[in-house]
Amino acid sequence: MQYVNLGRSGLKVSRLCLGMMSYGSKAWREWVLEEKEAQPFVKRALDAGINFFDTADVYSLGESETVLGNLLKKFGIQRETVIVATKVYQQMSDDANDRGLSRKHIMDSIDRSLKRLQMDYVDLYQIHRWDYTTPIEETLEALNDVVKSGKARYIGASSMFAWQFSKAQYTADIRGWTRFVSMQNHYNLVYREEEREMIPLCKDQGIGILPWSPMARGFFAGNRQRGGGGGTTRAQSDPFADQLYFREEDFTVADRAWEIAKARGVTASQIALAWLLQKPHVTAPIIGATKMEHLEQSIAALEIQLTEDEIKQLEEPYQPHPILGHS
Repeated sequence: MQYVNLGRSGLKVSRLCLGMMSYGSKAWREWVLEEKEAQPFVKRALDAGINFFDTADVYSLGESETVLGNLLKKFGIQRETVIVATKVYQQMSDDANDRGLSRKHIMDSIDRSLKRLQMDYVDLYQIHRWDYTTPIEETLEALNDVVKSGKARYIGASSMFAWQFSKAQYTADIRGWTRFVSMQNHYNLVYREEEREMIPLCKDQGIGILPWSPMARGFFAGNRQRGGGGGTTRAQSDPFADQLYFREEDFTVADRAWEIAKARGVTASQIALAWLLQKPHVTAPIIGATKMEHLEQSIAALEIQLTEDEIKQLEEPYQPHPILGHS
């Protein structure tokens, strides 16, 4: 396993981060694996040297955090040897204050997350989206207090517009508050709009980039159908993916990935992941897996080095997309 700094911070993370959205409760999503089923995936990730795990309070409405905490404890993992990230913002209940980035919700949520994780602190506490109803000053001061209290070591952000992220960093600077060290954004071979504004901003400011949906929610698996959906349980019950992908040019890009994959004797998903891993601005793609062969393939993708011609072949058919994934 390779390890790199998370942006300009001194925190060392593995080049792959295991996303925990796939593990929790089937009551939340039919395709989610529950704790017993999730156990071998977390164990394999640890054995492979992955030290970075990303979850969120909204994943299975807290059960994903519970599963991660239980499994790390079960495996006897020393807390300081793993990097645990979670997120706050999404709606957790019908209560009017149980959502967003208000001081109240942040302070309540970090305590609930730590209780579920069975930890005293998280390494990276991330805002899951931009909150249009709360002043950014209120959010940043609360996050700064979370860090100063020792409940989080670093803070990160997720999908938003570049002007919003820039405003947040500038506000933190002039107030002397904790800055974001990472951006978890929607970025993959079929959605590259982040290359226009957000990625150049992150490169300039030394922000670690943690792409979510690096393999486009299974889009490169070869079982997605034009018009939406596909042959797997995930494909048939993931309407969010239908909103993000399935344009005709997306299938053209996927076809290119399959051509290269067949010539190399690997999968198109591995090619898509290898493409991301070769971008010098990408810190650690957040991978998900509900089948062990998919996790093994993601780990093996670390060894794939694409040629300049292959990269050109993959990138050439891309067409501009509307902004997707910020909501």
